[in-house]
Amino acid sequence: MGITTWRVAAASVLIFAMGLGAARAADAPPTIDVWPAVVPGEKGDIGPEKIDPKPGANIKLLTNVSKPTLTLYRAPKDKDTGATVVICPGGGYSILAWDLEGTEVAEWLNSIGVNAVILKYRVPARKGLPAHVPPLQDAQRAMSLVRSKAGEWGIDGKRIGMLGFSAGGNLTALACTNYDRRTYEPVDDVDKVSCRPDFGVLVYPAWLVEDGKDQLKPDFRVNSQTPPMFLVHANDDGITAANSAVMYLALKRAGVPAELHIYATAGHGFGLRPTDRPASAWPQRCEGWMKSQGLLASHASVK
Repeated sequence: MGITTWRVAAASVLIFAMGLGAARAADAPPTIDVWPAVVPGEKGDIGPEKIDPKPGANIKLLTNVSKPTLTLYRAPKDKDTGATVVICPGGGYSILAWDLEGTEVAEWLNSIGVNAVILKYRVPARKGLPAHVPPLQDAQRAMSLVRSKAGEWGIDGKRIGMLGFSAGGNLTALACTNYDRRTYEPVDDVDKVSCRPDFGVLVYPAWLVEDGKDQLKPDFRVNSQTPPMFLVHANDDGITAANSAVMYLALKRAGVPAELHIYATAGHGFGLRPTDRPASAWPQRCEGWMKSQGLLASHASVK
């Protein structure tokens, strides 16, 4: 091969590689920052963000998050109902189970016509603050931000819910019961937009009840204006199913529509990966509940 021919071939390979890279970038779901500039209370002292695999579990664990983001997964145009769910992965407020309770959940929601937005909230806990405070700031801001973009994104601003697993379920419950109390000083016009989720899905939520008592912690202020909820838990979960059961009873007493599923066996952290256990059917039960609440009506029919 002559020098000229080699150069042409090399240039062709380079152009192809650049085109492939651009195509992959174009296919990647868009990501935006939750905060416009300064993140409340951040000191930049937790080290670089990183993803580690969980040995033997095929799970990607994300930690050292100091710059919260939202990643948008659009439902296919032919299925898009206009409904949207903000996803809060679990991980004990220490890590985020990014695929098991994040990207895989977004793909499921897309398959039933729901747009999904994964919230990468701050973990681990910050020194001197309750573990949930920075994540709740991120969640409240995220709800307002997503709703503020309803027109731009072509979604229904009155059908934006939140779905969380474990610590993310704790965070979802906090967001659903504290939308009238901002945990940070407003920073711009986005914070004038409501941060109330229109519905909540709590999957094996953690730390909702007082230790040794069948009552909610004071942080969870359930009343008649609390959003409707769907709750899932396993009886053999080390994070007691009382968290879901007591929340359900509080919602029932307040007259809030709610549905509760407690499965005999599934443990904790089962996500929505298929198994031979009945708990694997919870996504189908959740879809049915969303339909019964009118959340999956076509976008055109609710305008």
